[in-house]
Parts: sequence; C-alpha cells; structure tokens
Amino acid sequence: MKIIFIWFTMEDKYLSRRNFLINLSRYGIILGGSSLIISKTTGVEKLSDYINSRFLFDYKDELYKNAPIARYWTSTVLENANCRSCHSPNEISGKTHVHKEKTVKCLLCSQGCLIKENEHGKCRGRINFKGELHSLVYGRPISIHIDPIEKKPFYHFLPGSEAYSLATAGCPLSCMFCQNWEISQSSPEDNQVKFTPPAEIVNNSKQKNVPIIAFTYNEPTTFFEYLVDIAREAKKQNLRSVLVSCGFMNPEPLKELCEVLDAIKIDLKGYSENFYKNVCNASLSPVLRTIKQIAKSKTHLEIVNLVVPTLNDSDKMMSELVNWIANEIGNDVPIHFTRFHPDYKLLNLPPTPISTLEHIRELAMSKGIHYAFVGNVPGHEGNNSYCPSCRKTIIKRNGFFITENNLKNGKCGFCGTAIAGVWK
Repeated sequence: MKIIFIWFTMEDKYLSRRNFLINLSRYGIILGGSSLIISKTTGVEKLSDYINSRFLFDYKDELYKNAPIARYWTSTVLENANCRSCHSPNEISGKTHVHKEKTVKCLLCSQGCLIKENEHGKCRGRINFKGELHSLVYGRPISIHIDPIEKKPFYHFLPGSEAYSLATAGCPLSCMFCQNWEISQSSPEDNQVKFTPPAEIVNNSKQKNVPIIAFTYNEPTTFFEYLVDIAREAKKQNLRSVLVSCGFMNPEPLKELCEVLDAIKIDLKGYSENFYKNVCNASLSPVLRTIKQIAKSKTHLEIVNLVVPTLNDSDKMMSELVNWIANEIGNDVPIHFTRFHPDYKLLNLPPTPISTLEHIRELAMSKGIHYAFVGNVPGHEGNNSYCPSCRKTIIKRNGFFITENNLKNGKCGFCGTAIAGVWK
C-alpha cells in the first residue's frame, strides 16, 4: 500500500481532529477505517490511532500547561496549611508528621477530595500539579446555547427572557438519571476546545441582546473560578447571572457565589441520605445546608425535585421534603416537581406518571407553599403561576414560553397582591 505524508500549517496552537479531517477532505483523500497508513516509523498504522495519539497529546499538553491555579484548597506543601482541614483534632494533637507526598485537599465542594499528585478530583475538572490545585476547565466551555430562562427552570426570575447558557466538562456527582451525562460525566481532556476568556462570553451575550448568562448543563461549581469571573464582568455590563446547581458546595465558596449571582436554582434530588448515596454518589445534608444559606441571602432561589419512579417518589419522602421546605425555607420559594424521562443508567424505569406529580404539587400547596409547579409536562395547568390570594392565573405558560402575563409592577394584576420573584 502506498504511504501518504501530509503536512499542514495552522494558525492555531494545536490541530483538532475535526480540522485534521477537514483538511484531508480538501486533498480528496478518502478515509477507509484502517486502510490509510501514516508512517511505519511512527508505530501507528490506523488513521484514528494517529489522530487520537498525536493531536490529543498536543491538546492535553496545552491544556495542562495553561491550567490556572484554582481556589479553595489546601496542601501538604503549604507552610500555613491547616491540618484540621484533613484531620480531626484527636489525630494530630501532640503529634509531628512530615508528609512525603504532595497531597491537595479540595475545599470547594462537599466531596472533600484528597488528591494525590497528577491526579484529578471526583469532578475531573481540578488536578494536583506539584502540590497545587489547578483548574482544567477555566475558559474551556464545551456547550454554549441560548435558552429560555424557563428551561432552567426559573419561573419567577425575569419570565420570558433568554439566557446565554454555558457548561464545561465535569461534575462532583454521578447521578444515575442525569439528563446531561454526556457533558457532566466527561473529562476536560475529552473535549478539544479553544480557550474562551470571561470577557468574550459576556461580549457575546451582550452582542446577541441576551440579558442573562446561565451556568448550567453540568455542575457549574466545577468551573467555579471561571463562572465567578464571568459573573463579575457581566455585572459591569448590566447583565444578570444565574446558576443551575446540585447544591453540593461548601459554605465559604457559596457565600461568594451569592454575592456575584442574581439567582440560583438548586436540585433537591430527594429527601433521603440513602437515595443521595446510592443514586447520586453524594449526601443530602450539604444540599439542605446550601438551600438554607441561599434562602437567607438576597439571591433569588428556586428549587427543583426530579421525581423518579420507585426511587424518590414515596409518600413518606415527598411529605418530608415538602414539610422541610415549608418549615425551613418558607412558602414563597418556587418549587418545581419535574417529570423524569428514562436516561443514562435508568433506561429501565418508566416516565413519572403525571398523576404522581399532581399529587405532590397538591401536597405542597396544602402545606402553604405558594408557588408549586409541575415540570416537563407542557401545557399542564401546573406550569402556571397563580396569585396566592385570589388564585387567578398571573403567568400562563406553554412549555418554556409565556402566553399570558398578568403581573403589574411585581403585583397580581387582579387583586394587587405582591408576588415573590424578580420581575424587572
């Protein structure tokens, strides 16, 4: 077989697999799986092997070289490291120990990862280089899209607005029902994307006349440093920033998020430690703490509960969840009970019966919760917002779109009752 050598000159620092294939097509080369040999001297015979080894290696090298230092961590190499970040007082009292390994503890989320040198945390977005924690996802969005704000879902935050939405790879959880698993369960090394600085994200949103920037799709705390820088820049440009999160972050970084964000939606996935442990690889208590902390801040809060048949839909669990929200958070926080559709590792389960969602919504309203919604059921009356006083429809929705709005200056257009939310 004839051996073919091809040389390209590119302005980019690295050549992606997609661009490589495009350039091949310009030369009229037909790819036939393993039929094209690159070079016997490389030890690589298949074109796919060559592309994966050569260009992926170049990208990983570029990615690692330019990964900035992350925030919220401690390390055995730091002179001022607080030993209690990793050890209980009983473990270290009166003892002297010299660490041989350059271990980092991440203090961003409640996983509390202890990360050995050259290894990643559970979120895959942060890596230990020589005893320092670096972010592999800063400036590396792998998904950007313009969505209705109702898709997040936010129902009481600037209804009818668009949101410039972005995500990177990675998530500290591994929920078996994740509907964005291709993004959340991927690694930064899997996605060859160019560096996009925060100002470019803000400028793009501004140029497209999109008033909101949404951090969504994966767990955005994975790219904490990036989202904070974007949100700060957005505030200068009079744009709003919102977060769609699992709520698994620690109190100190959450305090900073509440300072820079305008709204946060938290997924309260179930009211059970066993459910969180077995289905999400996480725990419930940090999420409850997060919700309470946001509720005490000035940041707009909404809550979503994805109702998964047989796993988190029991009467006991739903009653406890609703009671906790009513008693600990209050009756003005919008809560969405959302329909599950089979995905990722739970393809064996059926979609949530609509009657189950209706029952849970009625339960929430019976406990005094003013704004309880049925989600993922377009056209259902549970999509609408109702005045808690006169019970008339103040916002009517069909899917993600507003079809009727009877608000006047944040008040019910029929009886004048103030409606909780951000309206202008």
